[in-house]
Amino acid sequence: MSVNRCLRLFSRLQSHINPRTARIAAGSSPESPASVLLHKQHPAGPVDPCRHASSSSSSPKPPDTSLFVPISLKANYPADGSVGAELTQPLDKNELLKILNRFYRKKEVQKLAADHGLDARLFHQAFISFRKYVLEMTTLTADLHIILSDICCGAGHIDDIYPYFMRHAKQIFPMLDCMDDLRKISDLRVPANWYPDARAMQRKVIFHAGPTNSGKTYHAIQRYLTAKSGVYCGPLKLLAHEIFEKSNNAGVRCDLVTGEERTFMDLEGRTSDHVACTIEMCSVTTPYEVAVIDEIQMIRDPSRGWAWTRALLGLCAEEIHVCGEPAAIEFIRELMYTTGEEVEVNTYQRLTPFSILDQAVESLDNLRPGDCIVCFSKTDIYSISRQIEARGVQCAVIYGSLPPGTKLSQAKKFNDPDDPCKILVATDAIGMGLNLSIKRIIFNSLMKPNVNEKGEKQMETISTSQALQIAGRAGRFSSKFKEGQVTTMYRDDLPVLKEILSHSVEPIETAGLHPTAEQIEMFAYHLPDATLSNLIDIFVSLSQVDGMYFVCNIDDFKFLADMIQHIPLNLRSRYVFCTAPINKKQPFVCTSFLKFARQFSRDEPLTFDWVCRHVSWPLAPPKNIKDLVHLEAVHDVLDLYLWLSYRFMDMFPDTHLVRDIQHELDDIIQQGVRNITGLIKATDPTNTDQLQTQSNKHNQAASGRRSGSSSLSGGRGHRGSGQKMDSSLGSRLVRDGLLTSDLLQQLQREWSKDQKQEFTSQSTFNMEHHNNNSTVRRKKKK
Repeated sequence: MSVNRCLRLFSRLQSHINPRTARIAAGSSPESPASVLLHKQHPAGPVDPCRHASSSSSSPKPPDTSLFVPISLKANYPADGSVGAELTQPLDKNELLKILNRFYRKKEVQKLAADHGLDARLFHQAFISFRKYVLEMTTLTADLHIILSDICCGAGHIDDIYPYFMRHAKQIFPMLDCMDDLRKISDLRVPANWYPDARAMQRKVIFHAGPTNSGKTYHAIQRYLTAKSGVYCGPLKLLAHEIFEKSNNAGVRCDLVTGEERTFMDLEGRTSDHVACTIEMCSVTTPYEVAVIDEIQMIRDPSRGWAWTRALLGLCAEEIHVCGEPAAIEFIRELMYTTGEEVEVNTYQRLTPFSILDQAVESLDNLRPGDCIVCFSKTDIYSISRQIEARGVQCAVIYGSLPPGTKLSQAKKFNDPDDPCKILVATDAIGMGLNLSIKRIIFNSLMKPNVNEKGEKQMETISTSQALQIAGRAGRFSSKFKEGQVTTMYRDDLPVLKEILSHSVEPIETAGLHPTAEQIEMFAYHLPDATLSNLIDIFVSLSQVDGMYFVCNIDDFKFLADMIQHIPLNLRSRYVFCTAPINKKQPFVCTSFLKFARQFSRDEPLTFDWVCRHVSWPLAPPKNIKDLVHLEAVHDVLDLYLWLSYRFMDMFPDTHLVRDIQHELDDIIQQGVRNITGLIKATDPTNTDQLQTQSNKHNQAASGRRSGSSSLSGGRGHRGSGQKMDSSLGSRLVRDGLLTSDLLQQLQREWSKDQKQEFTSQSTFNMEHHNNNSTVRRKKKK
């Protein structure tokens, strides 16, 4: 048994013992009325060892009460009418206000309310609502009217208001009455128990560990192909499609299942024994002989990690073949220890070596066939591809928002030995899913925009894992280059890259989880008036997770939930809509999502004609970059339609027709990408003409002399030959993707305006100061 496992068991044993010790110690201390009430509601009983064995703390964390939204109560006429006023007398509103304010200021009342779940924030909100209810209602319930009348007459005590205050508080904050139930529903400490079918069988887990291009996935797929039945779970549609084609080409009938596509090899629609799918789409109820989970290190991904956790814990397969980085081995062992399953590890070494060069490229004139320049923004992609083709060199372009067909077309163009295109400009989208014949990887920058655990976007230096994933694309075993090379565009970045690659990958320590539709439905049963976004917030706030897990980022889910909150949908449909994978940065995609939901709520099918009208089909080839970006957004909208069509088949009926026009659109986008330099020129002709002029001057310059023609190389003193890039802070921020050119110009205009105002203010101050001095001197002379 490993030392880590021993330590984990010891910590769990402590968490099992400590709650019992705490209860024994508490037995001798005086009990408050609130604790007595709680003991009556929850009598002492045997401790459930499973709960404490997986708990990281002995007591539940307090809820984030800022998420509790008070419900507006309707002014209903009481059932007993005005009996209270008839039995006593009308209430004096001024006297009532004084009594209620005295009640609010009593420390004993505040403490007792806190014992019943009302912290200072909720207590204040509940009191404001209660006071408004008492003072503004024309007729109160008989019991409350009589109590208040007695207090006004001196026959009652002010504390008698408390039960009625709490009754009102629970009406506007219904979660107070069911907090224990909500905690149980949001208890995520033993996710392995969510999958009884998988726990009912003894699975064998084989971990294929190795770096990129080590053959780890190949060995897992070989076992998959020889099995009677199997499922491949990959992170990308391209990977699932690759295994789908590889299986059928090998004579093993295999289906394809992704979020937007279902392809069955049987003409009558019967499922095959083998299936290749994206990991979110894998079935945890279908039995298989072999399951392959690719890129297992993504189990810690802040947004999608839950899908790997679900597959690893839930797949019903006799053999689970897991492929990924060695950094995940120990964690997967610990995770499988909680299910009682042993892990067999097969380790692989890289099939072809790659080396880090001692020199940066420094200029686009130094590019060679087989080079791939890696950028982390589309702006850099456009800029660099434009500058390369201005030198008379063709290049292929690949970035994340391109359709899969266009990516494959560009990859094929780059790999084709008979095609003159020998340079690739790409984002880190090449890190997975594409087989590329790359000799040298060139990092244009080492800064990448990332989303942290709080959902905030920030620029960070790429991690060792990311750098290795990208660098590993150089010199792949199946390509013509048997040895890869890695370097940077700028000399300053090269030592940083070497430092990054010298570190070992940080070991994985946690796996992602996500609330299910069933859990949210149970929450909604207790909180029927809460919005879906608010339900998710409260769920995460109350959730308890074991130290091996974390709750994935839900900002995208909440963004969509807030967008369609005003549309009348049942909870299950609303939940499904909010899990749709859309690019929220694209306004047209968000607008389309909203229209889809509104049409769905009216129970009106979204037909092919309706979709064509919405996207203005047919569409013309792009004339500039703006047109190309819009076509990519339309492709995403058609993807959204297809994704929804497999969840609501009757409401999105024209799947095949929409898929046909999506293929046509893919061809149109491919035409645009092949002519991307022309599109950039049409978008910004002035800059392109200047660039061409600079390039011509550079070609006429003497060899060996540092020239000023390339707008890419340059920068801080060491940033290469070519046109000197302005080394100002603004230019560096634009280069690193922290600012756009438009934002920089806006900041410059605002700064100039501020400078003028400051100059005017300073001139006014100097004039006033001069006048004051003159007045003082005149007074002294007098």
